[in-house]
Amino acid sequence: MKKFLSLTILMLTLTFSTELAAQKFSGLDISPADIATYPSSYRVSDKAIKVVYSRPKLKKDGVKRDLADLAPVGKVWRTGANEASEITFYKDATVGGKSVKAGSYSLFTIPGEDEWTIILNSNLNQWGAYSYDSAADVVRVSAKASTASESLDVFSIAFADDGDMVMGWGNTRVSLDISL
Repeated sequence: MKKFLSLTILMLTLTFSTELAAQKFSGLDISPADIATYPSSYRVSDKAIKVVYSRPKLKKDGVKRDLADLAPVGKVWRTGANEASEITFYKDATVGGKSVKAGSYSLFTIPGEDEWTIILNSNLNQWGAYSYDSAADVVRVSAKASTASESLDVFSIAFADDGDMVMGWGNTRVSLDISL
């Protein structure tokens, strides 16, 4: 009887455990999340800055889209895709010549022809720029925009060796002066 009971419990456990293994998971996001850090080297664990952002593509379903349609000139942009990008400063910093306290901020931009406005906003966990509130802006600074010969299909953020943050998409490059 004891063996029968043990066997029954084992059978029930196996039956229900396959139900748990059948969990559905979503596929790969078409604009996957990424993280850029400064210092950029994986060998340096003491990071000063971290940016979490999603990486939209110019080419979708084989069709090349225009950067100006995805990040319109003169309009607040979430600086990536999906949720608004977030930047964390682990130390007080100077961003575009203005002081910024250590902490996490939503990162918005307003694209322009020769320069972009970079916005650090205190409201976190925002989807896109739909609920963007300028009253929560901590800093607004200008960053120089330039044209590169190499085109990037996927929006990218990286840090230069001196800590400046560089954003690139298509042939556009935007460099933001950051000092720690």
